Amino acid sequence: MKSNTDRKTHWDRIYYTKKPDECSWYQEVPETSLCLIKELNLPKSARIFDNGGGDSKLVDNLLELGYNNITVSDITELALEKVKNRLNKKAELVTWLVADEAYCCPSGHFDLWHDRAAFHFLTDNDEIKHYLDTVKTCVKQNGYFILAAFSEEGPVNCSGLDVTKYSEEEMTKLFSYGFIKVKCFKQDHITPFGTKQNFLYCVFKRSEHYS
Repeated sequence: MKSNTDRKTHWDRIYYTKKPDECSWYQEVPETSLCLIKELNLPKSARIFDNGGGDSKLVDNLLELGYNNITVSDITELALEKVKNRLNKKAELVTWLVADEAYCCPSGHFDLWHDRAAFHFLTDNDEIKHYLDTVKTCVKQNGYFILAAFSEEGPVNCSGLDVTKYSEEEMTKLFSYGFIKVKCFKQDHITPFGTKQNFLYCVFKRSEHYS
């Protein structure tokens, strides 16, 4: 298990030394996430939380679609500063949170929690449990949780860190208390270097039967 300090130092170094398209998770347009979000038909005022957003262009696209209540979180401020500089004046429309996802406790409740390529970096059981508890607390009843993590066919490590891989059965079981699975599917992500990473995308709905 990496300590909070070690993990932050690691990601600070990644974002300090690499351009966006030099990172394996880079997407010029996050088409799959955007498609899944559009399918939910959320109001433009919906509270959206992008966990481990890094310098992803998801927030750019959500703003273009008219969503106006977005929070982007990442462990390194360097990543968020890159997005703020890219968005320029539009950055003022977004709430920015510097936090380690293993210990993140955002205030309020969200209509949607989105996480692409962040959750699988948690390999410690206590940290995974804390994350699960946080999502259950922060997602509103009947709200949604979109998660994309490495499938069992994905790589065993990424960016110099070990990862936890998931099958659909494992992912469904993990979030079975408090969430109802809407759907899951696998998808290959082609990195900027031409390599293939297999992701498991899942959409969950917060059950109204659990507090």
